Amino acid sequence: MTDPLQQLRDRPMVFVDDLGAPALGDGDRRHLERSLRLRPGDPLTVSDGSGAWRAARFGQIIEPDGPAVTEARARPRLVIGFAPVKGDRSDLVVQKLTELGIDVIVPVSTARTVVRWDPDRVAKQLDRHRRIAREAAMQSRNPWLPTIEPLTELAEFVAAEPAVAMADPAGLPLGPEHPVLAIGPEGGFAPHELEGRPSVRLPGRILRTETAAIVAGALAASWRAR
Repeated sequence: MTDPLQQLRDRPMVFVDDLGAPALGDGDRRHLERSLRLRPGDPLTVSDGSGAWRAARFGQIIEPDGPAVTEARARPRLVIGFAPVKGDRSDLVVQKLTELGIDVIVPVSTARTVVRWDPDRVAKQLDRHRRIAREAAMQSRNPWLPTIEPLTELAEFVAAEPAVAMADPAGLPLGPEHPVLAIGPEGGFAPHELEGRPSVRLPGRILRTETAAIVAGALAASWRAR
């Protein structure tokens, strides 16, 4: 009997609104046909992004080819907030954290954040980040889409995630007791932002923000793999 998880890993995956009557958007169909070169009858997996998925067959109409399976969400819940960085490096952070299975990803504005987004840019960047996360989840065969939040002030992030630990070179070694992490800008967090909160250090010396966020995500994901 085929292992359901192996089946999930072996087939291309795409997100749909309804597992009972799966339908593809134009962009997903073009990707499957042109990039992955799927032909009618080829196997694939359809998922609702909330842990449920089922085997299907590609074609003009997507034909379900097996029962729906629900994958439990991994524990502990992993959350990473990170200070936005220049260029497309914030996109890279969202992509890699999604591939690693981080549950909640939040761009966080801090006292020393250099990159500042106006309201229009915040909305556009949120749409872009969610699209990048969707593509990364499909590529990594993850039936759980992460929650991608808009740019959030650090105080609001901490209020929503009171167990957050702050990444700081002077902190204690990062361990599994800290599944919620905040990664500051390259200038680090201001002293008042660190006050009264646990601080943890990452491997290496002084890391770029995008490097620190991805390293933190990889370490956090490894706790769940043990």
